[in-house]
Amino acid sequence: MPGANAHVANGHLVSVDLPTTKSPLRTKWVARISILLLFLTFCSILDAVKHRWYVFDPKSIHELAQAAIAHSPTPDDTAFMTQYILKNLTSTYPSTQIALNSDSSEWLFNNAGGAMGAMYIIHASITEYLIIFGTPLGTEGHSGIHAADDYFNILVGEQWAFDPPNLKMERYPAGSVHHLRRGQVKQYKMHEGCFALEYARGWIPLMVPFGLADAVTSTLDYKTFYYTVVVTGREILRNLLILKI
Repeated sequence: MPGANAHVANGHLVSVDLPTTKSPLRTKWVARISILLLFLTFCSILDAVKHRWYVFDPKSIHELAQAAIAHSPTPDDTAFMTQYILKNLTSTYPSTQIALNSDSSEWLFNNAGGAMGAMYIIHASITEYLIIFGTPLGTEGHSGIHAADDYFNILVGEQWAFDPPNLKMERYPAGSVHHLRRGQVKQYKMHEGCFALEYARGWIPLMVPFGLADAVTSTLDYKTFYYTVVVTGREILRNLLILKI
C-alpha cells in the first residue's frame, strides 16, 4: 500500500508505515505564486477603474495655464501666475471634493533624474498630482519612467525634449503642453529657465521614488527629502480623509 513497506520477522509478514514524501518547498512556491497572481489581478482591476477618482482633466488644466499667462502683467511673472492658478482652482473645486494646498510659499527643491528645480505642491492624492515646477536658471535630465500620464503646461520660458529614434529636438514654448505618456522616456531640458504647471494622473505613489532617489544617492539633501515626504504625505492624507483617492 502507498506510504508503507513490508518485511518478514520471525516468519510473519510485518507492515511498516513510511513517511509521506510531500515537498514543503513546492507547497510554499505554489502558495507564493497564487498570492502573486491574486495581487496582480487586484492591481489590474484597480488600474482599469482608477479614472473614476480623477477630478482634474488635462484640457481644463491647459486652459487654466493659458489664462494665467494671458493675465500675467509680464511674461515671466511666475508668482502672479501661481496666485492666479490657485485662486481659480479654489473657486472652482469645493473643499469637499478635493483638498488643495493654499500655502504658495511652500516651495521645495527637487532633484530627479539629474535635473534640479523647485516645486510647489498644489495637490497630491493617490491618483493625481498638480504642481508648479521649474527654475530660473535652466536644467536638464532624465524624465523618468512612470505609471502615470504627465502633462507639462509651460508657463514661463521653454522646454526642449529628445525622444530617439526621432533625432530632432522637440520644443515647447509658453502656452503649450508637453504630454509624457505613461511608460514613455525622454531627455528634457528647461532651457535658460522655465516654469510649468505639471499635472499627472495615474499611480502617483509609484512616482515618488524617482523624485526622491537623487536626495538619497547623490545630493544627500536630507532636509529637503524630509520636507518633501512630509508635505506629499500630508496632502495625500488630507485627500484620503475626504475620500479623494
